[in-house]
Amino acid sequence: MARLQLAIDVADLDASIDFYTRLLGTPPAKVRDGYANFAVDDPPLKLVLFEAEVGGTINHLGVEVEHASEVEHAEARLRGAGLATTGVDDTICCYATKVETWVTDPDDHRWEWYVRTGDAEQLENTTTTDGGSTCCPPVDTAIPADQPAGRAAGPAPDARAASSCC
Repeated sequence: MARLQLAIDVADLDASIDFYTRLLGTPPAKVRDGYANFAVDDPPLKLVLFEAEVGGTINHLGVEVEHASEVEHAEARLRGAGLATTGVDDTICCYATKVETWVTDPDDHRWEWYVRTGDAEQLENTTTTDGGSTCCPPVDTAIPADQPAGRAAGPAPDARAASSCC
């Protein structure tokens, strides 16, 4: 079952966890320092909360799927439609190991198409040479639609340094 993902920045994580637990009728599936996520069956939704100085903004959007082949298919479809993607990467992001691809809309909303393949003890992969994050790549790491892309061995080396991933 695929489900939409909404990742938002919140000013008070504890208050937001309490509110969304009551709103959605389910407790969070994962809570870590500055982070929580809810896996909701009805409606199918992955709600991710990031504690931030200023809340009330969209961090990013996404589609969670069940299999890596669905991520690869989505990436090929997006590129075939003329959209620049990040390619398909195996990465650590949001306390999980994942296979993912990213695309950015005309208003700079980042969309992630991904499958969670396991749990991780860290928020993001910080194995880049500059110690930055490889989570949630920005537009400038996208592969233009007219260039070949495929499954990468790992995340793009120039990926975003901010800790904003699902």
